[in-house]
Amino acid sequence: MDVASAYEGKTILVTGGAGCVGSNLTKKLAQFNPKKIIILDNLSSAYTWNIPKDDSIEFIEGDICDDQVLKWVFKQKPDFVFHLAAHFANQNSVDKPELDLKVNGLGILKVLEYAQLTGVERFVYSSSGCGVYGLDSKMPFEEHDISISLHTPYQVTKLLGELYTNYFHNLYDLPIANARFFNVFGPGEVPGKYRNVIPNFMYWAMNKQALPITGNGSETRDWTYVDDIIQGLTRLGVVDKAIGESINLGSGKDHRVIDMANKVNELCDNEAGIEYKERRDWDAKNKLLSSIDKAKKILKYNPVHTFEEGLENTHEWFVNNWDNIQKSAEF
Repeated sequence: MDVASAYEGKTILVTGGAGCVGSNLTKKLAQFNPKKIIILDNLSSAYTWNIPKDDSIEFIEGDICDDQVLKWVFKQKPDFVFHLAAHFANQNSVDKPELDLKVNGLGILKVLEYAQLTGVERFVYSSSGCGVYGLDSKMPFEEHDISISLHTPYQVTKLLGELYTNYFHNLYDLPIANARFFNVFGPGEVPGKYRNVIPNFMYWAMNKQALPITGNGSETRDWTYVDDIIQGLTRLGVVDKAIGESINLGSGKDHRVIDMANKVNELCDNEAGIEYKERRDWDAKNKLLSSIDKAKKILKYNPVHTFEEGLENTHEWFVNNWDNIQKSAEF
């Protein structure tokens, strides 16, 4: 299938489109000559300077729980919806569980209702491979082996989102597809208190601070470069066999936290080193690794970026956007 031609002349809604995945997805979709790309984002954890500039892109600052905003957005009859907006992530959800449920539960329910009423061609939901699999799931994680024994509200509500998309598919035949992300990183993610470890480590290393590892550093993660995630997302939007499916989008490789930290310090010429701290109560998974066999089979998904290349590209983005990052980072 020619992915680019499938989006040509179409109207596309990207909720949470000002964030890391959303901004990179929007940039890629803009290359496919769409009629319009609508970014809906309340800027709770994103910034206007990070939104791609293109004549096809319309940015609307608004909340996915606001019916007036959703009525205005869906009046434009989007053909595709990529639902990336979320209350992110684990520690944030532990600190604010009610807000997490509102955004990740009620928010997706509202967006699904409008998508069903307006008859979208495809609804792609960003779930969490790091969230829906538990300690009782076997590694590498396969899509059928989800858990209901979870450790944070974020994990609970990400699974809830999949249950809602499946419900709308089963009852209304809404053509949905669920993408389970694994440890996404890359250009576009601004560091902050509740952000991911790689942008935060990059920020601290550039400020010549020691990098705090919660644990002993032997823990592993399936870090996946954002451009590979975008490859999977654009295919989830158009491949017919993906309808009604939940599919892992990862690298299929795991890397130790200590090795990542050392590489970041090396890139940033940071001699402050590493400091070890107590593991957080909810951080129960020593290792994370995805099986991407299903993605390869259904989507012809093929992650092409090495972990080292991704870190280098992320560092380059930090250097080129350092003034904006310093002004925007909130800890």
